[in-house]
Amino acid sequence: MGLTLYNTKTRRKEPFAPLDPENVRMYVCGPTVYDRAHLGNARPVLVFDVLYRLLRHLYPKVTYVRNFTDVDDKINATALARKEAGAEGTLEELVRERSDETIRWYHEDMEALGALRPDHEPRATAYIGQMIAMIEALIANGHAYAAEGHVLFSVDSYGDYGALSGRTVEDMIAGARVEVAPYKRDPMDFVLWKPSTDELPGWESPWGRGRPGWHIECSAMAYELLGDTFDIHGGGIDLQFPHHENEIAQSKCAGHGFAKVWMHNEMLQVEGKKMSKSLGNFFTVRDLLDQGMPGNRGVPGPVIRFVFLRTHYRKPMNWRQSFAIEARKKLDLWALEVSLNSDLEAEFTSNRDAFVRHHVSKDVVEALCDDLNTPLALSHISRIWQPLEGLNRASLSYSEIMEQHRRLVASCFILGIDLFEYARENSNEKIDLSEFEIRLQEAREAAIETKDFSAVDALKAMLVNSGAEVRMSKAGVQVIAGPNFDPSKLEVHK
Repeated sequence: MGLTLYNTKTRRKEPFAPLDPENVRMYVCGPTVYDRAHLGNARPVLVFDVLYRLLRHLYPKVTYVRNFTDVDDKINATALARKEAGAEGTLEELVRERSDETIRWYHEDMEALGALRPDHEPRATAYIGQMIAMIEALIANGHAYAAEGHVLFSVDSYGDYGALSGRTVEDMIAGARVEVAPYKRDPMDFVLWKPSTDELPGWESPWGRGRPGWHIECSAMAYELLGDTFDIHGGGIDLQFPHHENEIAQSKCAGHGFAKVWMHNEMLQVEGKKMSKSLGNFFTVRDLLDQGMPGNRGVPGPVIRFVFLRTHYRKPMNWRQSFAIEARKKLDLWALEVSLNSDLEAEFTSNRDAFVRHHVSKDVVEALCDDLNTPLALSHISRIWQPLEGLNRASLSYSEIMEQHRRLVASCFILGIDLFEYARENSNEKIDLSEFEIRLQEAREAAIETKDFSAVDALKAMLVNSGAEVRMSKAGVQVIAGPNFDPSKLEVHK
């Protein structure tokens, strides 16, 4: 099945042809670890997690790298605030402590959204030697220069600068807040290395004690872990300029081929507005997981994921409470449906990859292969559900229902949603309603003899009114507490 991806650099969708079909290689810019990940930070994680899952479905091996920037002025500032508040340890120790803490939070929050960990998660501080070596090569090639303890990349030395973003240097200067410094030969020149105080984190270098600029970090780590040229480089559209533009310039001028395909996801809004603390619509991922939106309970990770995937990654995404409510209703129904099928769960968990490969909907995979069309993929999954809904299922045999269940589970899983796990973590199935299962089964058996189903109907109506989900089949009866279950509405035998 052919995969096509939109290449930001060529501004068109192209058939994807990996450099090495036996090992597809992808680099995605990760977070600067100074605080909790906000909702916008989650979008590239989920976009490229879906791509990672799809690539693993199509190719025998995928090497996915996403970095942590753990040397940065913002991290230093949070550590300094802790020190001023009385925290023990040197500033460098507090920086490390803050980075470790934030990385742990990031893993917890992204895994709650169903994101797989990449194959490599390099920390910038572990690759300082490689960065220094690349900077030395740039100086030797005439593309960088040292000045007053700094090393700067000479933008006018690279003729293709601006090709990714499609901007001229003049446009960039006019539209950007360019740092003016006396040691710069040109206002557009950007920092590769800068001095560091004795108190702040720093490393010895040919230009004195200092620390790397932001852009050189990703170039050095990508080269070290993925080689001279690799398949895909991804990130948010906000990184296209200057970060990705600068990565290309310094990597190319250091003699590397760098990335073949560039992919960028669009930005996120909340209730139709740019997310900002001043508007009161700024949310971290943890805020949503724990407390939800105002007036709403915590939002399960798979629900957040579902809302993100309903918008194509190259379009601006709008988070709304109503979208989360709709998504939760769908996932509750789908998860409840398959969770009653214990044979299916055993089949699925025995070998998830093989199960998905065999049962995933071809339409869903084709939608994903068309530049990650997740909205279309979700619509195909909804069509898998339709025959199982309401009276529709009456016309299906057991084997047909089983096959629809398989397709539903596999197709959700390739999008990163495990319906069985969702059912375990987000339903009230642990509430013991076995008494009502027995009563309903006994009433049903009596009604088959008498042809009077009034007692069955009355008992079922009471259960449904309480918020319980009732499933009756030839195999038996199951009663599970739904998300709005109210036990006070049940008539319990004394």
